[in-house]
Amino acid sequence: MAPAKPQPRKPPKPVKKAPPKLQKVQKEIHVPLPTIPLDLQQLLLNIFGDAFSTRLNVDIKPLLQEIKGHLFNREFSAAFGRREFLEAYAARWSPSRALGYLQVFEDLKHELGIFKGGGEDEGCVKSRKVVCLGGGAGAEIVAFAGLMRALKSPGENGGMADEEGKSVEVVNVDMADWGPVVDKLRDGIVTAPVLSAYASAAVKEANTAFLDEKAMDIAFHQHDILSTPFPTISPILENSHLVTLMFTLNELYTTSVSLTQSFLLNLTKCLRPGAMLLVVDSPGSYSTVSLNGAEKKYPVHWLLDFTLLGKGGKEGKEGLKGWEKVLEDESRWFRIQEELKYPIELENMRYQVHLYRRVD
Repeated sequence: MAPAKPQPRKPPKPVKKAPPKLQKVQKEIHVPLPTIPLDLQQLLLNIFGDAFSTRLNVDIKPLLQEIKGHLFNREFSAAFGRREFLEAYAARWSPSRALGYLQVFEDLKHELGIFKGGGEDEGCVKSRKVVCLGGGAGAEIVAFAGLMRALKSPGENGGMADEEGKSVEVVNVDMADWGPVVDKLRDGIVTAPVLSAYASAAVKEANTAFLDEKAMDIAFHQHDILSTPFPTISPILENSHLVTLMFTLNELYTTSVSLTQSFLLNLTKCLRPGAMLLVVDSPGSYSTVSLNGAEKKYPVHWLLDFTLLGKGGKEGKEGLKGWEKVLEDESRWFRIQEELKYPIELENMRYQVHLYRRVD
């Protein structure tokens, strides 16, 4: 019997090596440093610190917790119904926003052209009117005071300096009675700080107001812009060069999309060509809209574009829109610098920004 033939060996199967594990790399969020001089930022914080020293010299946390609870439950009349609540809110949240808003003005100084003429008027203008819708807590007021100070401080503000003699009228409209808060901040802007009786003669001599009274006129009007008849509000808005909605538009949309859209359309009719609309709000803000019986969430900036630019509507197709969009950015950061001093902790600000120009 013939011996069995040896069977050929099968080549060994290649061993499959496990793929290397992917290393998770956390992207570092780039937060640009503010370009506003540090000493100017500190002076703005001092305005708040002096104006609300009574609130800041005691434990303010219980008041803030009550305010937060009311805001979380959307109980705005309760959150802003007591003077101590208004002062605590302004002392806690307005300082960081004032610094952030001033940075927005610096970033957009060319687009805003605060004191530059538009269209055929290419010269400089000496006075501007700004209406801040929802600006009762004072952040916009102090930010514009910082802008005026920067314009009068050549060589210290990264290119914002300009000649003397300019003035700005800042008109604030809000639903709560922020009048006493506005008065305190106005006094802090145009009145020299109170010094210690032991201050040196040199310190007393150098002690001056943050701004001269002629540089800034501040007014406050208490109105709920969604429920007040527009003919009551239109005189306040007339002849405005700039209208701002700072962390206000999302709240308006959340209250009523239809009333907010109606207000924006009336605003369009009221403002003259060349006027600017600046919207700053939380990034990723959405509002629920009911269309044909179905509810859907839309980004706030999409709703804003739809109303002002007529995107997807007849006005947009026919070229009858009342606005042009100058700039948009859905996410920016403003960081509080560690060197700044304030009695309580302040937070960085993340925001989206949209700028529109009224066209004829």
